[in-house]
Amino acid sequence: MSEVGDFIAAVPSARRRADAETLLGLYTRVTGEPAVLDGTIIGFGSYHYEYDSGRSGDIAAAGFSPRKAAMSIYLVDGVSRYPEQLARLGPHTTGVGCLYIRDLSAIDLTVLEQVITESYETLTRDIYRLRARDGQPGPAASGA
Repeated sequence: MSEVGDFIAAVPSARRRADAETLLGLYTRVTGEPAVLDGTIIGFGSYHYEYDSGRSGDIAAAGFSPRKAAMSIYLVDGVSRYPEQLARLGPHTTGVGCLYIRDLSAIDLTVLEQVITESYETLTRDIYRLRARDGQPGPAASGA
């Protein structure tokens, strides 16, 4: 079994394990990238960020984590970019760059896939220059 497979198999909650397996398939299909475990985050692909401050680096372009309270879906371009989609998603809560889903079976997976796809495409298009907390709508590649 892979490192990611071992991690998912060790998730204590049967619901979280099943949800993690569902998301693993969804993310793999959307990104075309293999899953990589970084601590407790299952990440896909990578993107390079560079802020006006000069800080730069590389991080997973898409990812999730099966947390005890909820599945954490990381939207590094910020959840504020997706108000219409999230209104149709179903029960969830949000942070600046995270979408928290307690029960994957209660949400519209097609909408979730659209959000993950758009976020991944935005982050891998070019050097991403905004932080999730900036709350900028629309594409935010270099020069934007």
